[in-house]
Amino acid sequence: MPPKSRYFQDIEKYRQDMLIKAELCGFPMQFSTTWGLFSPKAIDEGSRLMLEHIKVEPDDQCLDIGCGYGPLGLTIAKQATEGKTILIDKDFVAIDYTSKNIQLNRLDNCETFLSNGFNQVGEKHFSLIVSNIPAKVGNELLSLFLYDACQHMEPGGRFYVVTISGIRKYIERSFKEVFGNYKKVKQGKTYTVAMAIKQ
Repeated sequence: MPPKSRYFQDIEKYRQDMLIKAELCGFPMQFSTTWGLFSPKAIDEGSRLMLEHIKVEPDDQCLDIGCGYGPLGLTIAKQATEGKTILIDKDFVAIDYTSKNIQLNRLDNCETFLSNGFNQVGEKHFSLIVSNIPAKVGNELLSLFLYDACQHMEPGGRFYVVTISGIRKYIERSFKEVFGNYKKVKQGKTYTVAMAIKQ
């Protein structure tokens, strides 16, 4: 048989998991990733910006919406050692890799499961909710996220999002409408971190 072409050699390589090693919030973290998940070769700039500018309390009850392979939620879990962190996503591949990464980072205060928005979260309430919101999520789904987040937050709970800076004004209007408040935590060149507090 003739030797396999470069194309087919690349195909086999693409099937292999990738491993990201990164220091996040002072913790050495590892993430198994694969093609098809968001930012599979490196921790994305938006997630890094958020992690640099949010405050996590040791006893926070945390939720990561649209967790991907888990960089936000798992790094938060490292800080909220007396609380519990739940990571949800509508993509079963993301949940599969988040499960792997919980084990890889030796975390025992985490749980991950499939959920389309909040539809599998039940009656749980949180003191800290985070999300790296995709640019093309759409106003309708974003409205659902914000409303449902507010319904699942404890009084005084914080909701942080990171988005591309181009939609920061929309986020500001939406936060004020749903929560009655808005704070721009950090605006970078490409991304903006914002938060709201449940009154």
